Amino acid sequence: MLLEKLNTEGGDLDMTVGTKMQQTIASCESTLANLHSFSLETQDQNAKQMFQNMAQQQQTVLDNLNARLQYMQSEEPQYKQQ
Repeated sequence: MLLEKLNTEGGDLDMTVGTKMQQTIASCESTLANLHSFSLETQDQNAKQMFQNMAQQQQTVLDNLNARLQYMQSEEPQYKQQ
């Protein structure tokens, strides 16, 4: 069966790869939003540039995760809408 299970650290809960991927994407989106906010809120130009660079890197990570999720959903119907 291709539906994999991941154990959480406590070992009490099983999460499917699809669910874990969706949670990771949501976390990534939140981080990206925070980085954009930090960039807008700071007056320090060096910090602003740092946050902008980090946001670009985070966007790349997010794009890659979304691409992987789409692939998983196209290859494995059980990953859709978990």
